[in-house]
Amino acid sequence: MINGFTPNYDLEARIQHTKLDSWGSIPSARMDRIEEPSTADFKSVMSGLVENMNTTMNAPDNMLKDVMMGSENVDIHDVMVAMSKAEISVNIATTAVGKVIQAYDKIMQIQI
Repeated sequence: MINGFTPNYDLEARIQHTKLDSWGSIPSARMDRIEEPSTADFKSVMSGLVENMNTTMNAPDNMLKDVMMGSENVDIHDVMVAMSKAEISVNIATTAVGKVIQAYDKIMQIQI
């Protein structure tokens, strides 16, 4: 149990018993099926990250427009925080793209 997370696998129910099991109560180590990942596919994860990046990049501009129009809901400090978040997001995205390109280059260098 890590940070309150307890996996819900029923491993004993999934063990396939055979004639070779002669240990009595000790089941065989053969599994009946393979777990399917519960996460989304790579394409949907990446498209979600791109959409979040786009929203983060547009937030300072929208907030700055609101400040210039005289809106009382937005403070100039909020605009500065949004600009910092956008800058950090760009840095993270640039680093991630660089790492993906490096990984691709290493994969392409593997000789078969």
